Amino acid sequence: MKNIPLHWKIIIGLILGIVWALLSSFLGWSKFTIDWINPFGVIFINLLKLIAIPLVLFSIIKGIADLKDINSLGKIGIKTLGAYLVTTVIAISVGLGIVNLAQPGNFVDKEQRILNRLNYELWVQETNGVEIKDGQNFLSNPEYEAQREIAIANYQGVDNEDIGVLAKVNSADQRKDEGPLQILVDVVPSNIFFALGSNSLMLQIIFFGLFFGAVMLMIDEDKAKPVFDFIVGGNEIFLKMVDVVMKAAPFFVFALLAGKISEMAGDDPGKVVEIFWGLGSYSLAVVVGLGLLIVVIYPLIVHFFVKGISYRDFFRGIGEAQALAFSTSSSAATLPITMECVNEKLGVSKKISSFVLPIGATVNMDGTSLYISIAVVFLAQFHLIDLDFGQQLTIVLTATLASIGASAVPSAGLIMMIMVLQSVGLNPAWIAIIFPVDRILDMLRTVVNVTGDATVSTVIASAEGELQPIKK
Repeated sequence: MKNIPLHWKIIIGLILGIVWALLSSFLGWSKFTIDWINPFGVIFINLLKLIAIPLVLFSIIKGIADLKDINSLGKIGIKTLGAYLVTTVIAISVGLGIVNLAQPGNFVDKEQRILNRLNYELWVQETNGVEIKDGQNFLSNPEYEAQREIAIANYQGVDNEDIGVLAKVNSADQRKDEGPLQILVDVVPSNIFFALGSNSLMLQIIFFGLFFGAVMLMIDEDKAKPVFDFIVGGNEIFLKMVDVVMKAAPFFVFALLAGKISEMAGDDPGKVVEIFWGLGSYSLAVVVGLGLLIVVIYPLIVHFFVKGISYRDFFRGIGEAQALAFSTSSSAATLPITMECVNEKLGVSKKISSFVLPIGATVNMDGTSLYISIAVVFLAQFHLIDLDFGQQLTIVLTATLASIGASAVPSAGLIMMIMVLQSVGLNPAWIAIIFPVDRILDMLRTVVNVTGDATVSTVIASAEGELQPIKK
């Protein structure tokens, strides 16, 4: 087992988790699985949440500070960051368009989705600072009385006699009408330490990281160096924490998947089929979105902004980088090959590639952003939650800003996923539902990330007169 790559070990863990969930469902062992196996999956989620805030904060500050001198970068730096932000927003918008049109969460049995919704409302009741997103109250609706009794009886970690479900639901205050610029006000923290102590204020933490990193570039380099060294060291420590946690991921994934399926399916194996039918539709939506970015959106950008590089030349030029990205699931590990491809096969100067591509490996996570936008809305649909335009706009903003701090390593998407779920008031533990297909989709979205990096570097080189297309 020592020589087996980690991603294969995780896949084995996934398979064993599915097998165990099916076995326990057939044999009536679901309660044993929930009581003695599922807790290790919860520990896995808690470890990821533990790392999430400091990792994102340090990564953002380091990414901005790595620019060294904002003034000297001038228009190239602005164009680069602007281009990456634009492609990220495009990716998220494509993802939201696909998930709202296809509605993959609706492929799950309606009865199961009602139970999911009731479990969500129970979670809201015991979670401080979280409110029901769409204003509906299934727990107080007589139409769902039978399902409510099942949901309350099976809900984990709550004393049924103390729930006070109906009283809490009926007395819940509706959010007051907010002005159109309230979302901008909410981004700026009045107390960063309060924001750091809250799982629901990720946008404020990201804003602080951007502000801190930018101002650090404005002071004397000698004075900033101790702080920068601390940030770099801290970032490496948190990255190592992710690495350490992921070493045990195969076991955690087994527990997570077995426990989640057992909670949802109970002792009825037929519900397991419904669960994976929903995951299939979700995966297809993600693959379609990623495919649109690779074969349509990026080539169109190159076509409109770059002369001398054909559709075929572009993909032939970055083919090696795409293959490595798929196999490693890491845009950072692929960076040397990406630079070689854009230099030698697309004709981008080293002056541009050495600046644009390293930044892209840090701040450009188009594939991950699209994947997260689809996943979050899918999970909401899966729990019968109707996210309005404002809440989906929050997903766009959070995913865009969070992509700057997403580490260019495998499984960084899980950290981003937790952030975005929390930003719209949804349960971060729901990542367990989509984790079974995360590894394969991670490989595909890394290909998109690398393709986006190559696209932006080519566009910037063309705009700055630093592109010399290779003669075939």
